Amino acid sequence: MRQPRDLAARMAARRRETLKDGYKRVTFTLPREKARAKARELMRRYPRAAYMTEIESWSVLPDDVIEFTVRRLPSAD
Repeated sequence: MRQPRDLAARMAARRRETLKDGYKRVTFTLPREKARAKARELMRRYPRAAYMTEIESWSVLPDDVIEFTVRRLPSAD
């Protein structure tokens, strides 16, 4: 069973990782159709050519829920 401290440690590691490689990462957990719509929206908002945007990882969870992480350069912020 995961503990709150496990989540905190993962979040801290991700922050360090962002600082290390310069990319911003955001993870979403959504039903399949909403996940597709969100991914398309992000790819339009942050085009690959300008922000090096990509779906870094994704997985299918129970009940047809998709968890995915988008990676991009933070220059749009």
